Amino acid sequence: MEVTPDRRALLKTIGLGAAGVASVSLLTSCTGGVAAQSSSAQPSPSLLPAPPGQIEPLLDHAKVTSALDQLDGLVNDSMEKTGLPGMAVAVVYQDEVVYSKGFGVREVGKPDKIGPDTVFKLASVSKPLASTVVAGVVGRKLIQWTDPVIKYDTGFALKDDYVTKNASFADLLSHRSGLKTASGDLLEDLGFDRTYILGHINQEPLDTFRASYNYSNFGYTAGGEAAAKAMKMSWEDLADAVLFKPLGMSASSYRNADYEKASDKAIIHVPVGNKQWAAKYHRDADSEAPAGGASSTIRDLAQWLRLQLGGGTYESRPVIDPAALQETHVPQSISGPASAPAARSRFYGLGWNVSYDDQARVQLGHSGAFNLGTATSVAMLPGEQLAIVALTNGRPQGIPEAITAGFLDAVQHGKPTVDWLSFTADVFHKLDESEKPKVDYTKAPANPAPAKSNENYTGTYDNPYYGPLVVLDSDGKLAMKMGPADNPTTFPLTHFDGDTFSFESIGENANGLAGALFAASKDGTSPSVTLDFYDRTGLGTFTRAS
Repeated sequence: MEVTPDRRALLKTIGLGAAGVASVSLLTSCTGGVAAQSSSAQPSPSLLPAPPGQIEPLLDHAKVTSALDQLDGLVNDSMEKTGLPGMAVAVVYQDEVVYSKGFGVREVGKPDKIGPDTVFKLASVSKPLASTVVAGVVGRKLIQWTDPVIKYDTGFALKDDYVTKNASFADLLSHRSGLKTASGDLLEDLGFDRTYILGHINQEPLDTFRASYNYSNFGYTAGGEAAAKAMKMSWEDLADAVLFKPLGMSASSYRNADYEKASDKAIIHVPVGNKQWAAKYHRDADSEAPAGGASSTIRDLAQWLRLQLGGGTYESRPVIDPAALQETHVPQSISGPASAPAARSRFYGLGWNVSYDDQARVQLGHSGAFNLGTATSVAMLPGEQLAIVALTNGRPQGIPEAITAGFLDAVQHGKPTVDWLSFTADVFHKLDESEKPKVDYTKAPANPAPAKSNENYTGTYDNPYYGPLVVLDSDGKLAMKMGPADNPTTFPLTHFDGDTFSFESIGENANGLAGALFAASKDGTSPSVTLDFYDRTGLGTFTRAS
């Protein structure tokens, strides 16, 4: 079935900053591959009639069972076509975990299998978990969604004083504070901790307050931190107390150390060739824990999905206030305005992407991804009491999104109506292409201008955002050192052209070689250097101090 350019543009919202963002529900509700279901479809007789204003359920056990029977095939096919090392999938329907299974291996080259209790890094699926935690604090009447976060975290600050004084929990958790996408992410890549990053995002330029949508990991993290301060707890302890312990989610944590010490964990992988993967990196997301630092299993996440579908009730026990939780499911920001009169807009709630399908049913979803080796996806049809979560141990290529979208498609239409794996892979490929550096430093000029002597460039350069940069001469070769004082990163410099050198970018946002552009000198020493990779929001110029 044809996919229009408008729909392709829509699906570009799937892709990824440091922790990533997406709604798999977009894949099923807003593409041409899903036909409208007949309005004559009958709800399950076991379900009570919907209240006024609520859509009648259209699914029944037979349809769900038929789709479940196809899930093994969807997963095995995606793994065979991509070589993905491992995946785990769980489905919840009408408060029952009706599917929970692992596939493949925890690490390439080793025999240990993935199972329901294998711990995965969740990346941005951490966000709807986090909004559940904050809803728990709201339900305790200690905060309100509309409260300014500075009321509880007096150190919170953004570039504009008005925004600093008025930005609420809802503003930060729905990405409408004006803080731009990727603000703080490069500090994280350098190894700075949460305190440093949140203390420096006030230098980041802002978009329009409450009238713009910019996916921000550290804006989200600031909201989570403020909720924890309201409870006089750390974020990690708060999540344990409010969510993980009440639901018996014993394998879940917002601490990287807990993931590392787990005996049954999925190691992260990146592709290294055709259907070939390698475990090359480690990813510590403690600095952005509320936004991307959670780890969990499908067994645990299935309990969380039961809580979500149960409106805050778990095994007949109230755990999260239903009104506070429902607020997380309501559109708060327009994440993608309709591009045509007949097109649908896309929304972001509080930690959830929110959309509506052809039958006007609410669909909630979120994806997570670390470019260093993790991709995850969760999707819910709350009115149908149906949810699915897919976790993988490979770099984002649209694989978990294809599984969740394919399952929801099969539930509604008997079988998938789109080759979802090819479709999502194409979207992610285009996202990767769009993130390539503007200057290709792998292609040196045919006749480059010579560099000056090393003494022209060496010295210490100051930057209020990134901290000091030291350019040094090591056995006749230049290098630069930057990052936390107790653990800086050294970047070898390679001459490119004139006063420009190249270096290898690092971290979650790395995209190959970047440039160090030294300003021309008048007295034999360069007065400043601009690092183009770190200058995305105009903060990448370092001024000579010595």
